[in-house]
Amino acid sequence: MGLNKKSVDDINVKGLRVLCRCDFNVPLKDGKITDENRLVAALPTIKKLSGDGGKVILCSHLGKPKGEPKPELSLAPVAARLSELLGQEVKFAADPEVVGPNAKAAVAAMKDGDIILLENTRYRVEETKNGEEFSKELASLCDVFVNDAFGTAHRAHCSNVGVAELVDTAAVGYLMQKEIDFLGKAVEDPVRPFVAILGGAKVADKLNVINNLLEKCDTLIIGGGMAYTFLKAKGYEIGLSLLDDTKIDYCAEMIKKAESLGKQLLLPVDTVVTASFPDPIDAEIATEIVDSDKIPADRMGMDIGPKTIELYSNAVKSAKTVVWNGPMGVFENPTLAAGTKAVAAALAETDATTIIGGGDSAAAVNQLGFGDKMSHISTGGGASLEFLEGKELPGVAAANEK
Repeated sequence: MGLNKKSVDDINVKGLRVLCRCDFNVPLKDGKITDENRLVAALPTIKKLSGDGGKVILCSHLGKPKGEPKPELSLAPVAARLSELLGQEVKFAADPEVVGPNAKAAVAAMKDGDIILLENTRYRVEETKNGEEFSKELASLCDVFVNDAFGTAHRAHCSNVGVAELVDTAAVGYLMQKEIDFLGKAVEDPVRPFVAILGGAKVADKLNVINNLLEKCDTLIIGGGMAYTFLKAKGYEIGLSLLDDTKIDYCAEMIKKAESLGKQLLLPVDTVVTASFPDPIDAEIATEIVDSDKIPADRMGMDIGPKTIELYSNAVKSAKTVVWNGPMGVFENPTLAAGTKAVAAALAETDATTIIGGGDSAAAVNQLGFGDKMSHISTGGGASLEFLEGKELPGVAAANEK
């Protein structure tokens, strides 16, 4: 399912006004950006458009201002940091209504290659509702639209879908293209053996992903809090571990489905248990290791045990494609991070194409220093999940076909 969409390499933007939707939804602390991965990821597309002589108008949301101007969620710090990263001024258009007098004047004054940044698109209440008025205002600023924001591709908003329908040319940027090439190939045409690793707390969040990936992969590995509902479905005592009792039948069904499709479904064989959830989350905590069918009634499972680590690491060794979404345990706690660390290390060591599906897994891989060892780390948690479910993403669908 290669991406048959117009990309920035298929268009000539010289002298044209280009509205480029990026994902600058970065964490801020006291007005300082604490993680600039998303800014760095956007640079190749911005440089390309500016270098080709486009008049580049950047836009993004930041946090959830819920349709009103919130100074602490202004994109002003992003404009300042982008100016440093690009080595050229990124002029900030400080309009509470986003497309206002500052933006209009700045766009009118642009020369080829100039870059400006609009204010947080979610200052407008229409943004998340894909309301036509705001889409029209955004479209009035530009001749061409480029979407490079994979992180919001699963949402139909004004700044990624509404505006795309109102311009003659809508293309995707390099980051978007890379995301879809990696995730699309993994799901549609993987080099086998294909191993999928799913973790995280809730089965409910991953229902469709489990179902879709079982059909696509050769081995499905389950860890994290969601593993205990699967263990319960096998008839095991899981003590005080996280349980979604409305999904026990579903898990039993998936275990059957794996058998009937001849797929390997791996569940934890041993578990790190504690008496209670750590409070605060990084507090020192006493743990013991038990077999997964022998979890005491008064203990809760918090991470995969050493035998499971070995089992999962071995499954990764022979793989040619690995997709990983969701931690193996409460990785925010140093004592309960061993499983997540071990999986990250196994992925770092394999020759397989390794794809990390955004969110907590991406954070874990980057924190542990394995980021540069992965083939691809997705910039969108929710978007990559919906992609792995086999859903069409509105932000991708809105771009022109080649």
